[in-house]
Amino acid sequence: MSNKDKHEVQVSAAFNVNANKDLTVEAFKEPSPFTPAIDANYQFRPELLRDLLAWWKLRERTDDGLFLTGPTGSGKSSAINQVAARLNWPVQQVNGHSRMEMSELIGHLIVLDGDMVWQDGPLTTAYRHGHLFILDELDLLDPGVTAGLNGIVEGRPLVLAGNGGEVVHPHPDFRFVCTGNTNGGGDSTGLHQGTMQQNVALMDRMWVVYVDYPTKEQELAILKAATPDLTTAIIETMIDVANDVRNVYIGTRRDNGVEGDCEVTLSTRTLIRWANLSWFFQGTPNALSYALDRALGNRATPTTRSFLHEIVQRRFGKSE
Repeated sequence: MSNKDKHEVQVSAAFNVNANKDLTVEAFKEPSPFTPAIDANYQFRPELLRDLLAWWKLRERTDDGLFLTGPTGSGKSSAINQVAARLNWPVQQVNGHSRMEMSELIGHLIVLDGDMVWQDGPLTTAYRHGHLFILDELDLLDPGVTAGLNGIVEGRPLVLAGNGGEVVHPHPDFRFVCTGNTNGGGDSTGLHQGTMQQNVALMDRMWVVYVDYPTKEQELAILKAATPDLTTAIIETMIDVANDVRNVYIGTRRDNGVEGDCEVTLSTRTLIRWANLSWFFQGTPNALSYALDRALGNRATPTTRSFLHEIVQRRFGKSE
């Protein structure tokens, strides 16, 4: 894809938000096979979208990468994927893990028809062809491995030693994004097992944007679109339950009697699952708790599962 395949689109029209009509962003005219699908029900949060588009546009002036951090299920990956979807931008996405090596990202030799043939990894593909590269759960990787990304973020030539020393220069449309539940400085909460403190040199090469859970108003719009058969009152109370669970999960307290420990949390995607299951199982005794078990509770400890039921009963009362 080249510059002739791109044009400027209005931010207000592309993202269905209230923005100045003169505010535009570069986009491809047509999606590619690597472009994420558009989620028609996705609700962009104005503050988060502002940060993402600011980084996107300033990427023309700087080589900075982007690091999205925030609690589990707050919408880090979906936010950047939906930006790419609206801009028809191709994406290469990889989930990080503790044993990941650079070869998984860069590429390796494979046997094809009896010959050894080089196969680009997702990072090299993005670097070569101008895709958006998303590395989820960066903080699960060994910092010794992620240090190898320093030059990539800065836009230095990538040397493929396994491919005869081929030198790959970054495409002008290449973008580099990471996500993580910590901010790269390690986990001080004990909630995110396996995360590691990352190399300061890598973190210094990236914007860091905190992605919190949506506000109640934003989640209300999301759930109304996802589960239109539920009443507004039920959806609002479900969001209150979710926020109670989240506050306990992250270690805060409210003045509503909610206390205790909780090793699981109600992300927006889990909240949507709970809402859909509640609609499906309506008429079942204790339908909301029954649905919540299938959406979340059955992967929690018995103590936490009972705790979730208590919050539902406290919030919904006899209507549960």
